[in-house]
Amino acid sequence: MTVRQNLGELINEVQYRHDRIVITKAGKPVAALIDMNLYERIRQMDDEFAAMADEFAQAFTAIPEPEGLAMLDEAVRAARGRAAE
Repeated sequence: MTVRQNLGELINEVQYRHDRIVITKAGKPVAALIDMNLYERIRQMDDEFAAMADEFAQAFTAIPEPEGLAMLDEAVRAARGRAAE
């Protein structure tokens, strides 16, 4: 109800202050208002992630699933080890 009553003001906050507003329903977050620049960056990242996931899927097509999963587990362990250093 608050969003309906104050939508114009909320849009101004998002547009001019680059604020982010979480919309809740029955106390649970269900949506968000964000400025277009952030939205475009998120969309671009989503597109890039999808393309990368497709490349990985194609690269691992010839590798048996258990072997591929083992390789991924090892890569994750190695990356986490570097991050801990």
